Amino acid sequence: MKKLFLSSSFKDVAPCLVHFAGENLEGKKVTFIPTASIPEKVKFYVDSGKKALENLGLVVDEIEIATATLNEIESKIRENDYIYITGGNTFYLLQELRRTGADKIIADEVNAGKLYIGESAGSMILSPNIEYARLMDNVEEASALDSFVALGIIEFYPVPHHTNIPFKKAVESIIEEYGSQLNLYPISNAEVILVESDSIKVENA
Repeated sequence: MKKLFLSSSFKDVAPCLVHFAGENLEGKKVTFIPTASIPEKVKFYVDSGKKALENLGLVVDEIEIATATLNEIESKIRENDYIYITGGNTFYLLQELRRTGADKIIADEVNAGKLYIGESAGSMILSPNIEYARLMDNVEEASALDSFVALGIIEFYPVPHHTNIPFKKAVESIIEEYGSQLNLYPISNAEVILVESDSIKVENA
């Protein structure tokens, strides 16, 4: 059963995870992947997310996909309790997940029921295709990416930071351009998409 916690800004919705996880979080290990933030100038959300996880009693086990070996990637993702992918550049994230083979390992674990926590780019990456993210992220940061086909774990398209500065206009552009073609799920920084098996609901923090 798929169990996905998809946010725009994790620190703003972190308390919702306690109930959603359905188990005591104390001492559980989360594989923390900050790779999407590498090309970004602003990356405060990486530390904020980490701190929010630790405040819930989780043990953060960080791994940088871009520089880790396949063995390191595989052992951490498979052995730890949860998976967390931060925000940043969605195209760069997809490029590195695909280049290292981490995309398939993550998909295996998530489809087998491991709880996945996504923040912004980490939420969008689960959609079938991330072309729609080009109105929010710079595609040129991923020069080796030859296709926008993403992990395809969900059949809808999260649109993070709805109504929030500095992404307000980018989100409006995405909705305007893709709203009639794709099943978009715009969420603000104070909302989270909760997926359990085939059930999808949006909750306010």
